[in-house]
Amino acid sequence: MAEGEPASPGKFDRDTAVLPVGDSDAGREFLATISPDWKAGLGPHGGYLAAILLRALVESVDDPQRAPRSLTIHYLRPPRAGQVQITTVLERRGRSLSSLSARMVQDGKLIAIVLAAFSVPWAGPEISELSMPDVPPPDTRREPGAQVKHGAPPFNAQLVLQPRIGGAPFTGVEQPMVSGGWIGIADPRPLDALALAFFCDALIPTPFLRTGAPAPAPTVDLTVHFRVALPRTPDPDPLELCLVQTQSQVIHEGFFAEDTTIWASDGKLLAQGRQLAILMPEAV
Repeated sequence: MAEGEPASPGKFDRDTAVLPVGDSDAGREFLATISPDWKAGLGPHGGYLAAILLRALVESVDDPQRAPRSLTIHYLRPPRAGQVQITTVLERRGRSLSSLSARMVQDGKLIAIVLAAFSVPWAGPEISELSMPDVPPPDTRREPGAQVKHGAPPFNAQLVLQPRIGGAPFTGVEQPMVSGGWIGIADPRPLDALALAFFCDALIPTPFLRTGAPAPAPTVDLTVHFRVALPRTPDPDPLELCLVQTQSQVIHEGFFAEDTTIWASDGKLLAQGRQLAILMPEAV
């Protein structure tokens, strides 16, 4: 690569790319290609689909001053690997906040529906009662896909994951349903909202810390609240890992909710997420 030439996009950015194909009566239209390399359970990883949808929404807002603040996705069916269509609608653009919706479709079937909010920063008190867990710092050695050799789903090959919180899964013993660790994209890249959306669904489903075997645990809906606009500095570190913690307290009638919190390496709160998922009978 010649000096001054921009680095070519890594796999995460290539596989979450969207192609604008024009406007229609329904809204702004995009094409994207679902890669088979992000499989998790019954279909593509939900956080991976979230990153694709968020990219289309970011391009639709087309205003770097309006950062993603809220993203909610309802997953209707898993897509197969291949092309999907995304339609985004700017529902309202105010002086400070933009509200949008989006739909992902494949072969005429609705895959996901989305609501999102983008906004400039607002003045107000800075209060946080959340503290980053006291865990050992990340290792300097990045080892992408380390969890795959231990049976993790294929999408883990695209991750750097260094576990720090929680016990061993699939032991069937009584222990807290909480897990966490330092996470990054395998290809070094600065943290952004796309990565945070992905990370909110990246850890092992927490019920697996209580069950005796793996099984599908598809996401019904995922909401991400982005607490800061990224990048936080003009020259962000592409090797930075963030600490992700996920926990669940109740499994009832097959459904469980997971709460996820993401911190930067310096302890700054970056995002919070909540998802509703289904624990399939094979895991019970």
